[in-house]
Amino acid sequence: MPAEILSELPLRPAPRDIKIPNTSIHNEERRHKHSRSSYSEMSPLMSRNNSLTWRPAKRPMPTPDKTIAVINAAGRQAASFIRVATAVGFHVRAQMRNLEGVVATEVSTNPNVTVLQGELYTKETPAESEKGQCVDVTKNGPISGIGVNVALISELFRGAQLAFINTTFYGDEEKIGMALADAAKKAGVQHYVYSSMPDHHAYNKDWPSLPLWASKHRVEDYVKEIGIPATFVYTGIYNNNFTSLPYPLFCTEMQPDGSWIWQAPFHPNAKLPWLDAEHDVGPAILQIFKDGVKKWGGGKRIALAYEMLTPLEACEVFTRGVGRPVRYVRGPIEVKVKIPEGYRIQLEALEELFNLHNEDPEKQPPYFGDIELDRSCPRAALELWEGPRGLEEYAREVFPLEEQANGLTWMIEEDDGGGGNNIDNNHNNHHHQEEGHYQHQNGHNGMNGHIVNGGVGSESEEEEEDSDSDDEGLVMRGNKRADEEWLA
Repeated sequence: MPAEILSELPLRPAPRDIKIPNTSIHNEERRHKHSRSSYSEMSPLMSRNNSLTWRPAKRPMPTPDKTIAVINAAGRQAASFIRVATAVGFHVRAQMRNLEGVVATEVSTNPNVTVLQGELYTKETPAESEKGQCVDVTKNGPISGIGVNVALISELFRGAQLAFINTTFYGDEEKIGMALADAAKKAGVQHYVYSSMPDHHAYNKDWPSLPLWASKHRVEDYVKEIGIPATFVYTGIYNNNFTSLPYPLFCTEMQPDGSWIWQAPFHPNAKLPWLDAEHDVGPAILQIFKDGVKKWGGGKRIALAYEMLTPLEACEVFTRGVGRPVRYVRGPIEVKVKIPEGYRIQLEALEELFNLHNEDPEKQPPYFGDIELDRSCPRAALELWEGPRGLEEYAREVFPLEEQANGLTWMIEEDDGGGGNNIDNNHNNHHHQEEGHYQHQNGHNGMNGHIVNGGVGSESEEEEEDSDSDDEGLVMRGNKRADEEWLA
């Protein structure tokens, strides 16, 4: 008997057709995917701002007078939150590693955002190994010659009353997370929301720790220890992780017949939490701040996931959304591209945690470590935000657009009646052209937003370019993937 798909999300009816114009990628006007709408031009939802459309008078609403500190502002979680928070009037002080890419452009040109550009880590000594190679700043734990950018962190919290913090594996995540918490306490931050993840070994000695998540868990413990009014959110698997590009764990590999295969170590019948980070993190975090520490303070933990689906169920709903068969295969994680060292170690531990030899779905460790957090999905998240975008809707409306932005052409060939050629032979050329296009846009930054050079003793522009090239190859670069936190 097939498993019942448990989803409390109301599904919107699928549009009759989703057509992507059959034009050359070279000549196509590139637009940020959020500029596209699933509503037709004739829809009343598209004409709601038409001056000829009658609207009732708006009720007066006070503009928020608080400032929110945010780090890694071009990442999925932070960018989602910044869009929502600034839309209702909050001001954001946002740290970003660099100004490259469409999301960074969007954030840095937002008039309600002050950008602090710079890394949260510092290179205290020449970061070169004995072999003359650059130090990988994504390695887990202390790294020789790599410190914490205390000056930038202190500046980040200047005048801030609230904070949404999602650390990543660039630099020593634990030390950076502790420094952020110390600075927030010193600045008198009234509500500190930290995006955490579990240390599975803390829940069961037979379970290995996932290094990148364990670092977050230790930071969470430290935040509790120093007594900041805090809330901790645990995010589910991003819908946006799926890609036809050969990135590990969530690659949907296209087959000759046009179908896809997703291979991962998860038990095919064990429930996993799913989240559209780009669409749903922002509204949920904003509601936490609106409810305040009276409701969510005291170190409460919230699981942010709006669907609990097994891998087989996820493939079923993805198939309905994208209109092509997607098949799940349980197997080892295949790494076909160069990835950050910290993420490689994370994948090895994840494959050990979700044991390929375990045949009982009930014995698969809870994704969030604490079984009660898994059981709270999606109820807890729906208390914060009732309009999530489910995996089926993502697959139908967003996935083809993200794939096309990454240089893939299957959706265009589909419109032409073509087969299953997945990756454009000229993908690399397209990628470089698009990067150039986005950099050209970034050249106009500072006209609307506010950009601050992060830290004391910052490098010159020429030195910054050299520094950026030092990390080349450590990040899986791409228009969709740039500056994204994997599994965080």
